[in-house]
Amino acid sequence: MMAGLALLAAACGTGEENLGGDKISTDIASLQTASAAAMAEVESVRFDLTPSGAPIYIDSVDSLALTAASGRYSAPGSADAVLTVEVNGSLTTRLGAVAIDSRVWLSNPVTGDFELLPTGFDIDPTTFFDPEDGWRPLLRDLAEAEFVAEEDRGGTRYHVRGTASAERVEIVTAGLVTGQDVEVDLWLHPVTALVTAAEFSTRHADGSTTWVLELSEYGADVVISAPEVTS
Repeated sequence: MMAGLALLAAACGTGEENLGGDKISTDIASLQTASAAAMAEVESVRFDLTPSGAPIYIDSVDSLALTAASGRYSAPGSADAVLTVEVNGSLTTRLGAVAIDSRVWLSNPVTGDFELLPTGFDIDPTTFFDPEDGWRPLLRDLAEAEFVAEEDRGGTRYHVRGTASAERVEIVTAGLVTGQDVEVDLWLHPVTALVTAAEFSTRHADGSTTWVLELSEYGADVVISAPEVTS
């Protein structure tokens, strides 16, 4: 079995839903400021990403289409994930991915052995949470931002909507989406201001893709190590 698939087993809950405290004001400027600051201080988090619609390829020859990604992030720059991909429009398989600082390893779809990211692939899970260029500036600079409603989405959440710039979208999609501003819906924890979910759509030559990102287990103990690499 692919070694990378075991990397998520240690993730555990943190009781975030039981956090007490006063709710943050729903004034949109206050929400943006609070959420940007909170996301910049994230030490660890679990992420579950699901794109649907037009395929999103993670290789330069458009043979591996991403259908899901589940993983963990640990500050300042480590992540591991399991990527579910469709190969050449037919076979579905899973790949392990590990990113530490500037190095990224991906498991070989045939052997399952980890290799340093080969030429022709461009995905780094750590960029989802880059404290300088990722969520903090995206939230702070969200254009035409508005508070939509207080909703139940895994607990009470503040639903916020706005337009993210192409530069920020590229970073929080790990380089998979480029060259387009995107309207994004965000759900924030009303006390911590942490983002718990995001949804947006992107345009591509083959049509549009809908992205659903769920964030959970903030602050869990996470240890991410470099995988063994077969010489």
